[in-house]
Amino acid sequence: MRNATVWAVRGAACVLTAAGLGHTLWNGIVEPGTALAFGVLITIGELARRDTRDRSGHLPADDRQPAPLGSAGALAYALLGQNAGNPTHHGVLQIVAVVVAAALAGSVPHIARGRGPALDHVARRVLTVAFAAACFQPLYNSGKLEDLVGQGPYLVLFLLCLLGLSALCDAVLAAALAGARTGWPYGPLLRDELRALLGIGSAICATGVVMALGVAVAGLWALPVFSVPLLLTQMSFGRISAIRTTYRQTITSLARATEIAGYTQPGHARRVAALSCAVGRELGLSERELTVVEYAALMHDIGQLSLVDPVPAGATAALPAAEARRIAELGGEVARQTGVPAEVAVVVERQADPYREQPVAARIVRVANAYDDLVGGTRHPSGSLAALEQLRLGTARDYQPEVVECLARVLRRDGISAVRPG
Repeated sequence: MRNATVWAVRGAACVLTAAGLGHTLWNGIVEPGTALAFGVLITIGELARRDTRDRSGHLPADDRQPAPLGSAGALAYALLGQNAGNPTHHGVLQIVAVVVAAALAGSVPHIARGRGPALDHVARRVLTVAFAAACFQPLYNSGKLEDLVGQGPYLVLFLLCLLGLSALCDAVLAAALAGARTGWPYGPLLRDELRALLGIGSAICATGVVMALGVAVAGLWALPVFSVPLLLTQMSFGRISAIRTTYRQTITSLARATEIAGYTQPGHARRVAALSCAVGRELGLSERELTVVEYAALMHDIGQLSLVDPVPAGATAALPAAEARRIAELGGEVARQTGVPAEVAVVVERQADPYREQPVAARIVRVANAYDDLVGGTRHPSGSLAALEQLRLGTARDYQPEVVECLARVLRRDGISAVRPG
């Protein structure tokens, strides 16, 4: 079912691309100057695409629009009805062909560096642009749209509503593809995609409308004028993404301090973070809540650095309650001094409390930590089952039953290979 969803989306995009390129090559390009101008804009947007993939090759979860200028230019071309007061006549298939050709041209340098665009991003771009063009171009070219809304403010309102529907279409596709890749619940994924529309997504839609209307009045010279604000916004988002990446790398390095000092097993913090984020996603946490869970999971053992004698194998799950609470409180204090968000430090220091007194993030990290302590870093089926049974025995006080069962579902479904989706 998962692969069927991915292949259905990619297959539809391939069919549209083939139809668009074939139609354009056979019939030629209508109004080549306009097509070239928008093609150059989309190419520049792809050349300026943010490339913030991690070492595993995945895009960060909050980097849903790596090429906003290219996306805005493609949507503007799909909604273009006039050029300096003269009606345009390009159709839906030519729009798809120009967008795909320009996107491929702009991706060549990235592909040469081994950082080409993800296939799912390309498929979503094709389908979203085709949807917007199919809703606008036939109505406009037939004159029905002018009869319905005219050329005044109602046309602007219509374009905004159409772009809103296109953005919703893209969010639905993105959530479906992410769910197909990861098996995570569709509802939270769609909610996160819709929340992302309030940021760079709204800027893309607004810029697409302004570009289309500007070209209709002033001609193609409006394109560079209205591209500058979004390009500056894209640069700002790139810097923010770089800062977030550096911040996460700093926290990961701090988490490795316990491994380097011999207090915990190699890879323990990373495994606990992966398990915690997967369980949090299964429970329907938002992206911001998942970030808190991830950071807290990476730093949950930082309090062990205050111990004179290391805990055997770093397994704090078997410690007496008083000792575990002391380590957790010390860890929370260390976390506060590192400058992490206050809620991360709270999750770290509440690790040893009864689960009914813990925030949800702390319950998740505690279960994931205890599981990794019990299996000792291995993933043998018999050891995993025994660890889950032991966790279930502790659900009266230490571990929330719902979190334990979510962990069991995650392990049964596909195991853990990555902290966050790409």
